[in-house]
Amino acid sequence: MAQELATQPGTDSTGAVSDVSGSDGHELDALLGRAFDETPIWKALYENIRDTFFPVKLPPLELTSTPIPVPDRMAVKRNPWAMGISSAINLAIILIAIFFLGRQAIRVINKNLEATDINVGMWVPKAPMMGSKNGGGGGGGNHSVIDPIKGRLPKIEKSPIVAPQVPMVANPLIPIPSAINVQKNITLPNNPTLPNIGMTQSPNVTIASNGQGSEAGMGSGARGGLGSGTGNGYGPGYGGGAGGGLYHVGGGVSPPIPLNTVEAEFSNEARRAKYQGVCLIQLIVNRRGLPVDLHVVRALGMGLDQKALEAVRQYRFKPAMLDGKTPVPVMITVEVNFRLY
Repeated sequence: MAQELATQPGTDSTGAVSDVSGSDGHELDALLGRAFDETPIWKALYENIRDTFFPVKLPPLELTSTPIPVPDRMAVKRNPWAMGISSAINLAIILIAIFFLGRQAIRVINKNLEATDINVGMWVPKAPMMGSKNGGGGGGGNHSVIDPIKGRLPKIEKSPIVAPQVPMVANPLIPIPSAINVQKNITLPNNPTLPNIGMTQSPNVTIASNGQGSEAGMGSGARGGLGSGTGNGYGPGYGGGAGGGLYHVGGGVSPPIPLNTVEAEFSNEARRAKYQGVCLIQLIVNRRGLPVDLHVVRALGMGLDQKALEAVRQYRFKPAMLDGKTPVPVMITVEVNFRLY
């Protein structure tokens, strides 16, 4: 054993050194520091050019593996009964929704299409009886900053010549009493004991003033009357008389006579829906026979109200006459009939 341990590695029993690295000797050469054999540069260049322009054709690849079948998890066979039941339920929900929405739409359309076939004639005046109050009013002043003086009522006449006012001349050559136009058989507030003509309810009892109005008369209105209205009458209102508001046909007031009427056109929406009916327009015919202050009192919708207003604004009238002499403004109602023939 001692003899075996004493034997050096790499030597045989005869003491000769054995070849460890084999026939090539590269491993032993690298261990001993010997350089490797290098390929000449011209040979490497030649091989690169050859591989570039004349590549070596390799044999085709052969597939030797066998594909393994994998089941498709999404390819599930549908149940025709489930599909049929689901489709039937969805269709039933859609039909129910259409049914109720359709009924609601029909109710709304039918409600809008309601049109009473009425026959109110061309004019529908609210005529009072003879002798009763017939509206109207008057006022005036001279742009004073002081309220009109307190006093009694002036004389009442159909066609006043001189408007009520504070006397400017003490003893005129031709004395003409001032007057206002008020319908008969009507009682106005008055205090005959007062020495001068004026407003019975005015707080001014000392300074002679006609009031803040204009165009002669006394008060805060205009046009030769007494009060806050417009006209030669008394109190608030228009066009003479008393009682407030406008004149109405009747009681000595003749109705206005239409001289020119314009036929109203159908709106495109109403024509497509074949919608028809009667629209009532309330208006004031002023002293010149022109329609003013128009507004709808019975609406139709679908653009027909606007068409009716456009047509009535083009109407022209012979104005209403008070006792056949004086033109006065009156309120009337006109019907505009929309009919498809």
